[in-house]
Amino acid sequence: MLRAATWLAQGSGAPAGRGVTSDLSIDEALLLHSIGWEPVELVFGVAVTSVPTGVWTWGRGEISSASDAHNLAVQTASEKLGHECAAVGGYGVVGVRVSVEVRPHHVDVALTGTAVRPVGKKALVGRPFVSDLSARDFVLLSSSGWYPLGLAFGASFIYAPRRAAGAAIRQSGQNIELTNLTEALYSARESAMERMQASGLAMTAQGVVAVKITEGPMSFARHVIGFTAWGTAVHLEADSHVYLKPDMVLPLDDAVVQFDAQSLRG
Repeated sequence: MLRAATWLAQGSGAPAGRGVTSDLSIDEALLLHSIGWEPVELVFGVAVTSVPTGVWTWGRGEISSASDAHNLAVQTASEKLGHECAAVGGYGVVGVRVSVEVRPHHVDVALTGTAVRPVGKKALVGRPFVSDLSARDFVLLSSSGWYPLGLAFGASFIYAPRRAAGAAIRQSGQNIELTNLTEALYSARESAMERMQASGLAMTAQGVVAVKITEGPMSFARHVIGFTAWGTAVHLEADSHVYLKPDMVLPLDDAVVQFDAQSLRG
């Protein structure tokens, strides 16, 4: 992927230095320019971490090694994404697409986004930000005085206790809550959300926005409930929050909806 993006940027007809490779739409690129920013390069971050053999068998409580493997994979991939961003002169990455696959023996994480920077600014001193906000949301956030810091994330995998054989037989013909699954999901949720919040606080964030979650039994271990959460940690850079006044925009290129008058029958 990196070689392909490099080839696109250095193809014939590129301006002096190198061209820009971006997965942003034209509208998003123009929005970035409206606040003095520009896309730089398509960047990537990938990490695969191992999960010890045998951890998905029956047990009680949290599968800490799986939770740690997930969090380590996301953190490592995010750091690599930031390093690539800094290498091409970016100040941060927007529109990050997060792909996470939890497998029996490893966790695969792939992050892809567009490095951006203020027009005409010199190399960044410090660490670039990583954000899964779209370029449009980044522009709105910046205009309000806020700044993204990085991806905040957390995951937890919990064993769902077995039901007693007698209870399983009695409940087989009833509509009844499976409290073992409910309690496991609540436990996984609380742990994952706490870890995501702790991840944001470690970056001195004042909040986490655009949070996305996944939850449910694992496909290869139905007795394990997993819960993952991630979003963009943000910090108020301005003296106070700037309230934006929305503008009414009427597009002029709406497709005309046509219909056959013959279909209007009483």
